Amino acid sequence: MCCKKNTAIHCNILQHTATYCNVLQRTATYRNILQHTAIHCGTLQHTALCCTTLQHTATHNATHCNSLQHIATHCTMLHHTALHCSTHCTMLQHTATHCNTLQHTATHCNTLQRTATHCITLQYTATHSNTATQYKTLQHTATHCNTLQHTAHQ
Repeated sequence: MCCKKNTAIHCNILQHTATYCNVLQRTATYRNILQHTAIHCGTLQHTALCCTTLQHTATHNATHCNSLQHIATHCTMLHHTALHCSTHCTMLQHTATHCNTLQHTATHCNTLQRTATHCITLQYTATHSNTATQYKTLQHTATHCNTLQHTAHQ
């Protein structure tokens, strides 16, 4: 009976040990699952953080893009204005050149008018001159003045 009692105790110990091993195995498996879940949670947290960063970056980029679009629109308007000013400046330069030409012509005409008036005075003096030498000199001058007067009227 002694052997049976020892065997029964031994069997109980083995059963208890087997049960304990099963509990340890389940605990280890559960621990592995928990570790795997913790790693997965860490990955998900990292992914969530990345998504938040990307959303912030996208919002910042959208604001930046809006600013760039505004600047591009402003640049287009400035370019259009510059072209308009360039055309206007070209027209003003042409007008200024034309005015300079007219001013030069007016100055030339004034000179010719003064010369013509002077010639008429000389012609009158030549016609009413007393001496023959004065008359010939004045007549020559009057002829020259007539030529200038004719040029002034053209």
